[in-house]
Amino acid sequence: MALDQSALLELLGELKLTDVTDRIRVATETLYQELIDAEAAAFIGAAPFERTPARTTQRNGTRPRTLTTTAGDLELRIPKLRAGSFFPSLLERRRRVDQALFAVVMEAYVHGVSTRKVDDLVKALGADTGISKSEVSRICANLDEDVAAFRDRPLADTTYPYVFLDATYCKARVGRRVVSQAVVVAIGVAADGRREVLGFEVGDTESQPFWTTFLRSLKARGLDGVKLVISDAHTGLIAAIDTVFQGSAWQRCRVHFMRNVLSNVPKAAGPMVASIVRTIFAQPDTEHVFAQFHEVVRMLTRSHPKIASMLEDAQNDILAFCGFPQQHWRQIWSTNPLERVNKEIKRRTDVVGTFPNPAALL
Repeated sequence: MALDQSALLELLGELKLTDVTDRIRVATETLYQELIDAEAAAFIGAAPFERTPARTTQRNGTRPRTLTTTAGDLELRIPKLRAGSFFPSLLERRRRVDQALFAVVMEAYVHGVSTRKVDDLVKALGADTGISKSEVSRICANLDEDVAAFRDRPLADTTYPYVFLDATYCKARVGRRVVSQAVVVAIGVAADGRREVLGFEVGDTESQPFWTTFLRSLKARGLDGVKLVISDAHTGLIAAIDTVFQGSAWQRCRVHFMRNVLSNVPKAAGPMVASIVRTIFAQPDTEHVFAQFHEVVRMLTRSHPKIASMLEDAQNDILAFCGFPQQHWRQIWSTNPLERVNKEIKRRTDVVGTFPNPAALL
């Protein structure tokens, strides 16, 4: 029901006595209440105290409802009926946060804001009651459907010749223990250079069955045409690649390999050894890459025989990139393209700390 002139003057008088923030809240509250009352009148077939043949039932008081919005907490009154039930369409049952604030909470949570800071943010927006940790978690649980749809989407429409695999380690509770869990991410690079997250999973990166299951899930969704898989030397992964993507090559990440090399030399000698090994990847073409590789092995055999042996054992794995277009080399000889994704994962997981279970990591 629309405000009459006296009620409007009364409202304007109240607004003059409040600060700007509260004026917005009062105006928003009035607007919501007017919409609720108008919908109730249409539902009943009559305004309060109106006699009309279209009336279907009688009002029976109201029940209070607090709606948390970006304008503040709105104290609303929902009409009760003697027969039947009424709930306004602009509100949602079991949700006490409006859509705008709902979107703010979800966006903040996705961007790594902790539940406590989300509460502070909601209060800063004018909602005096704030929002509880459980309410934030409940709101963000609605993201699960979107995540599931993304994880299960078809991949058959695009061919990804290059697939990168990497893992980020996070803490989660398993039983009564807090253990490190690997969040594995797969990124595909299409022929036009476009990158896309293909899938992600939590599991044991040293387990061949895990890798086989994960890669098969990607293939079942339509992933095909894989020419090269780039990753660290996870136990069981190479065998899984041979099983699922037969004919695909494997490039061992040169960055991870270099870390393994440096862990086997004295700290003082690390910079020198690293500089020597990097010369392999600074060559202009395949012929010079292999020539420099053998020269580096020869040089290190005298000073660091263990490193020379590591290089010889890993030759095919760390030089697999040579079998692909030279203009792609810098993008495919390491898992660096996943660095940004992993940083985002770590930023969010560091805020949470320890997850209640491995499934919560997804």
